[in-house]
Amino acid sequence: MRLIFMGTPDFSVPILDALHSAGHEIVAVYCQPPRPSGRGKKERPTPVHSRALALGLTVCHPTSLKSPEEQATFAAHDAEIAVVVAYGLILPQAILDAPLHGCLNIHASLLPRWRGAAPIHRAIMAGDAQTGVCIMQMEAGLDTGPVLSRHVTDIGPNETTGALHDRLSTMGATAIIQDLADLSNLTATPQPQDGVTYAQKVDKAEARIDWNQPASDIDRQIRGLAPFPGAWCELDGERLKLLGSVVVPGIGRPGQILAPLTVACGRDAISVSRLQRSGKQAMDTIDALRGISLPDELT
Repeated sequence: MRLIFMGTPDFSVPILDALHSAGHEIVAVYCQPPRPSGRGKKERPTPVHSRALALGLTVCHPTSLKSPEEQATFAAHDAEIAVVVAYGLILPQAILDAPLHGCLNIHASLLPRWRGAAPIHRAIMAGDAQTGVCIMQMEAGLDTGPVLSRHVTDIGPNETTGALHDRLSTMGATAIIQDLADLSNLTATPQPQDGVTYAQKVDKAEARIDWNQPASDIDRQIRGLAPFPGAWCELDGERLKLLGSVVVPGIGRPGQILAPLTVACGRDAISVSRLQRSGKQAMDTIDALRGISLPDELT
């Protein structure tokens, strides 16, 4: 098909690759504009921008799609369909209506659960047993459109947001190729009114660990916020990001280190499998703490 691809972060890149490999004619790639990053605050292209250039595709990165000029440019691509994956801008109705078959969104949840910005984080933090990918016909509301296909997967007991992110991106790539091939036979099913939840953007204030909470809650917090922004605590005044964990039996005062690095919680304990010390790379716990004399507790 003759299509426009709209996406910005790493999650979108495998889907762009799949569409390109499948032989679709990608007439334009829309993404967020380059923004300053790193210590030098040098403007860097987004992951989709970089990948699209490597594939020899035309890249557009407007700051908004609200102007008549940008909408006319979009319509002039004469696309049959637009595929949207974590693009990051609200699409006005004129954009939604421009392609012959409208705009399809690949959303990383089982809609209507976890509409919004952070569905992968929220699914793990809430303790959901399953999640998945939905291919949705876009409309003006926030992730409210009818669903063409649903693809379900279990969330592993030790799975982090980073690992699940990669799995769902691959699932989304497979799903959109299948759906585009069978588009004429698919029926868009309206989302039910029951079961709607919103995946609010993760606030850094949610990342501080409270060891008074049950270990099961802390485990979900650690895995749900790994690798970014990273749940954290302090070790002798040094901030530690905890990036992998499992619930284990243990009794002690909340925050007490029972074994390297098993920490007592309000109920049960957490065994930390991976962490990141301030200014250092993420490492397995046994390597990160080699040579360190541990205090009695974390705060």
